[in-house]
Amino acid sequence: MLDMNSDRQLLAKERASLQDVRRVVVKVGTHSIATKTGRPDYRALRVSSGAVAAGVEALGLKARPTQVNDVQMCAAVGQARFISEYENLFGAAGVKIGQVLLTHADFDDRRRAANVRRSLDHLVRAGIVPVVNENDVVADEELKGLTFGDNDWLSSLIVKLVRADALVLLTTVDGLLDAAGRRVPSIGSIRDAMKLVRAGQKGSLSKGGMDSKLKAVKNAAQSGAHVVIANAATPHILQSIFSGRDVGTFVPGSAL
Repeated sequence: MLDMNSDRQLLAKERASLQDVRRVVVKVGTHSIATKTGRPDYRALRVSSGAVAAGVEALGLKARPTQVNDVQMCAAVGQARFISEYENLFGAAGVKIGQVLLTHADFDDRRRAANVRRSLDHLVRAGIVPVVNENDVVADEELKGLTFGDNDWLSSLIVKLVRADALVLLTTVDGLLDAAGRRVPSIGSIRDAMKLVRAGQKGSLSKGGMDSKLKAVKNAAQSGAHVVIANAATPHILQSIFSGRDVGTFVPGSAL
């Protein structure tokens, strides 16, 4: 059995390997990039999610609707707003983006999944950053309990599909927190992580919740990808993560 010093050294070595990753999936939760009204938060906005929330704000609604058709309407309006902001933000850095909207059916059928993988690969080879979101405009799974889970599960499916080296889940807290509200630097098993969440409940994240995050973490890590849960509001968070610094909660690939 490794002692504490050996554990820390191993963790530091595994974190350091993040400096060498080549293909990364970054998922940003709705609450990390939108204000309480659903208006895009231009200081935090980077990639992914938030279409329905933006549509709620744009249409002047007081709350997220419950009827499927109304949710789809909000998504149709909101998606245009968010992708426009993505284009402006990435464009200012000289980066081109391409929007990719997916549903469960795109992964359930082998040929459709292969087509998605080829499309994503082609975009990346062409120097275009794919901005992936669930296609809420045509999908009604959300109200049936079959949602991707605030895109958490979707992000892990993308990781496996494109054989990504790492998945970053950016949220509104510093990572998985223990009962005392302290950040957990790393986790070795989902069982231990779930115990921490039930004990303190301070690890709740965004709409998908910590349960959703941990399921995505397990799915991605088992495919061999490193995973980091971190706070989207932390300045230069992605640079810190891929410099191997001790930020967020780190899960080494294949650890689970």
